[in-house]
Amino acid sequence: MTDQFTRTRLLIGDAGIERLKNARVAVFGLGGVGSYAVEALARSGVGTLDIIDDDVIALSNLNRLLYATRDNVGQPKTEVVKARIAAICPETVVHAYRCFYLPETADRFDFTQYDYVADAIDTVSGKLQLVMQAHEANVPVISSMGAGNKLDPTAFEVADIAKTSVCPLARVMRRELRKRGIEHLKVVYSKEPPITPEEAEPDGAHQKRQTPGSCAFVPSVAGLIMAGEIIRDLCGIKR
Repeated sequence: MTDQFTRTRLLIGDAGIERLKNARVAVFGLGGVGSYAVEALARSGVGTLDIIDDDVIALSNLNRLLYATRDNVGQPKTEVVKARIAAICPETVVHAYRCFYLPETADRFDFTQYDYVADAIDTVSGKLQLVMQAHEANVPVISSMGAGNKLDPTAFEVADIAKTSVCPLARVMRRELRKRGIEHLKVVYSKEPPITPEEAEPDGAHQKRQTPGSCAFVPSVAGLIMAGEIIRDLCGIKR
């Protein structure tokens, strides 16, 4: 009988569809990377999704967030994404958390409930805590490295963080994870050297970090690669 997963079933079979239906995946961060990752997971039939982000949609998000439109500027990202998933697959259970994942908020999440964790957040402290928490719970995690200030979507690779190069964020994460006794982490990263934004502006009145440039066709690719890796791993599909 034809259903919305008929074409997916042709590739992964009934067993794969059932595994995805019974899986619970947490997506931390609903920006340019996370927005594409979570929608691909929903469209693939993942039965339960936890979505975590504290931001509202801004006008500057329209150039890259999958769900951002003029109509929902100012609305919480979690609410918009939850409604969008319901419109795509009403059977999907969505747990929405309107908060930023940081070391201070980490205790709100029980990682033992998850079958997979997707890290699409920006802060190094949050990424490190997330990886450590997943590691302690023995839950697989895939982490997105730097997707800002890049223009080549073909430069992305999936690798163990120990084998990454060029990416500044991957270098920092690799060093800090080693200090914490973690040598291995599946990541999506790009070997494209970051571009210096033409008109860099402070990201907040009291912050030294510069706002990165971003576009529609780079973070989206990272997010789709991330979702693809999760689907393959959950279904036990080997390369």
